[in-house]
Amino acid sequence: MFSQGNRPNSGNSSFYARVFNVSTVKKTDLELIAESVDGQTHAFDLLVTRYQDRLYNALFQILRNREDARDVVQDAFVLSWSKLDTFRGDANFYSWLFRVAYNVAMSRQRKKRVKTVGLRPAERERIDLPADKNSADPSQNLQVQERQSQVQAALADLPEEFRTVLILKEIEDFKYEQIAEILNVPLGTIRSRIYRARILLRERLTRLLADEEFPGKLNTTTNT
Repeated sequence: MFSQGNRPNSGNSSFYARVFNVSTVKKTDLELIAESVDGQTHAFDLLVTRYQDRLYNALFQILRNREDARDVVQDAFVLSWSKLDTFRGDANFYSWLFRVAYNVAMSRQRKKRVKTVGLRPAERERIDLPADKNSADPSQNLQVQERQSQVQAALADLPEEFRTVLILKEIEDFKYEQIAEILNVPLGTIRSRIYRARILLRERLTRLLADEEFPGKLNTTTNT
């Protein structure tokens, strides 16, 4: 996902990753960052490998567009590479990286003047979450996947400001203070948004489940 041509040539970076796999696989983010700043680009390759899928999944759920999410991930890693020497270490690397990515995403949206509207059917994509490997019952896994699909559908219908904070809190497991820093929003506002987002998600899930159990019934009684 991360283009080799957008940063200094790392040479045989995959070769280095294999050769040094035993000694680098357990290295901390701070160690890899220090090596990257020191010019060891294979160390940055390991950071990319460590976080690109997680970052993409989160951005896709926020942006609701796979191509946009891929582009933002690409741009975010390019930008973070150029700014890596400014990382102070007073926050964890992923939260710093996510803030870079989120700013890139918002900048791209402003330039494209994208309006956040309800999803058209063709855009209602989802990320498949892994089934429970500890479960030997296929029907149980199917139920889990069905519930995940329902949650994702309800989440996608939330307004962007509520969807974003809920993804950061419940899926990415960021602390309130980290979310406030990432979004550049007061802490009190973040707390109230998350509280409101949980209520809205619960309401949408209730309607979704009721509609699946009694298809068409809600549409005949409410028309808002």
